[in-house]
Parts: sequence; structure tokens; C-alpha cells
Amino acid sequence: MGYENIKFPEGSIFLVTGCAGFIGSNLVEAILKLGYKVRGLDNFSTGKKENVEEFIDNPNYQFIEGDIRDFDTCMKACEGIDFVLNQAAWGSVPRSIEMPLFYEEVNIKGTLNMMEAARQKGVKKFVYASSSSVYGDEPNLPKKEGREGNVLSPYALTKKVDEEYGKLYTKLYGLDTIGLRYFNVFGRRQNPEGAYAAVIPKFIKQLLNDEIPTINGDGKQSRDFTYIENVIEANLKACIASHEAAGQAYNIAFGGREFLIDIYMQLLNALGKDIQPIFGPDRKGDIKHSNADITKAREMFGYEPDWNFESGIVESISWYKENL
Repeated sequence: MGYENIKFPEGSIFLVTGCAGFIGSNLVEAILKLGYKVRGLDNFSTGKKENVEEFIDNPNYQFIEGDIRDFDTCMKACEGIDFVLNQAAWGSVPRSIEMPLFYEEVNIKGTLNMMEAARQKGVKKFVYASSSSVYGDEPNLPKKEGREGNVLSPYALTKKVDEEYGKLYTKLYGLDTIGLRYFNVFGRRQNPEGAYAAVIPKFIKQLLNDEIPTINGDGKQSRDFTYIENVIEANLKACIASHEAAGQAYNIAFGGREFLIDIYMQLLNALGKDIQPIFGPDRKGDIKHSNADITKAREMFGYEPDWNFESGIVESISWYKENL
């Protein structure tokens, strides 16, 4: 259970792209705590410098400021690397609808640059962030790999294309790639700011400040909210997966289902607030319900998430109270 006892070959070096972001910075922290070396790559377009400041003095950490859209930067970053954890991307379904060309450039071309650099530099495993959004309009629950619908946003399409490249790079070039379809990840360091902020940190910040949050739609949409510790476990276990697991994508979630309005009520109770939300219009491109079947990841590389929604939300609230 968990990832604390995972053993990698002595002297293993990890590259975490998007290392100043929410998921990337948590991966860096976890790998350094395990005693391995990490090289981080970020251009701070969405990541924050304060997320990586605490690692700067660690002798096992090296930072490159650069952009995955630049192939030379990707080649330099992959030099001497054993495992790539590619988190660099632009998120947000609504923002991708406004900026499709930019998303193509960063999420597809950038990921392809990283895969090609990893191939040329002899990387052992290339683990990359995909998304539950690839399921699109497929109505059945739980979501199961191999049963996808039509994508509903440019963001979802970029992740679908990344998965296809991942398949090809394993089949044609022998690079072990593993795609992780994240389902609504939340936890420490997730950005609560801006129009495209994730719902949990945004609600927590607004409630702590006695502001009135807006819930998109009727609040009856459901999500498989996944605490950051589960995502760290998935990334690290994917690195030691067998070759048989490569060239595929996997659901990474807890396997639960929470309704947005229920989450809001839980946050009110936890924070001791009594604030009625505003209900706004549905967000374009959003799916109504999401819940993951995690059998495939469990069977193929031993993914066993320890953190359910309740335990994760307690930790998250505690972190935001200290850091906002």
C-alpha cells in the first residue's frame, strides 16, 4: 500500500516536467523524500516558483527553466534520466475551448517532444499525465478503459492524441510509455486562484474569506475526486511496471463518486460556515458524471489507493488554512 516502500535501482534519476505545478511539485517532494535524484523542468506559465523554492537547496534536486515546446530543452532535460514523469501541460476544459491552437502546441507537440527526447536518450519509462476527459460523452459508469466516447473539448482531444502517441512509441520504438488518466485530483498546492481554478481549492478559499461561491449547474454533477497521494503512488508504481503494462493508459482515481453539492455542504460543515452558494450555468465541454473503474491499474502495476475523499479533504483543508 502507498509508495513509501517502493525501491528503484540505486542512483536512479527522475525528470519531472511541470515540476512547479500542483501535481509536479508533489511528485518532486515525494521522490526527494525517498532519497532519489530529481531534475525538474518548468517555464512557470502555470506553475509557481514558491512550489519549488523549498527544493532548491537539496543536493539531489536540479532545476531547468525551460519549455517543452523547445526540443533542444527536452533533449537537455532527458540527459542521463531513468524515469520521466511528464506533467507539463495546460489544463482546464473551458480555457481550451477558448485557446485550441495553444493547447495543441503545448499538450500535443510538447508531449511529443518529450517522448522523442526520452526515446533518443534511452529513458527506461515515460509516464505521462492523461485525463478522464478522454471519455467524453460515453454515458456509462464506471468509466472503463477501452470504452471511450466522443471528446467534448480541445483539452480532451490533446490528451487522447498523447495516448495514441504513447501507444505508437511503445510499439514502434520500444519506449515504455504509461498514460495516467487522472480523475479530478485535489490536495496541497493546488491553485485556488482565477477563473479556471479547480473547484475544491476555489471553494475552500472563498469560504475561508466569507465569499459566496458559484456552483456551475445544479450541483448534482458527480466526480471521482482523487487525493494527490494516490496520484503520487500511481506515478511511482508505473515507473516499475512490467513491459507488458506499457503502451496503454490507465484510470487513476479512488473509485468513488461525490456529488458537487454534497462536497459543498461538507466544506461548510468542516469550516463552520453558513453561506448559500449561487448556482450558475453549466460549463461548456464538461461531462455530467464521472466515476472510475481502477481494476486495470490495480492488476497491471499494483495501484492500491489509500486515500479516500474524506481523509483527503481533511488534509487539504488543514493545508489551505495554514497556507492561504
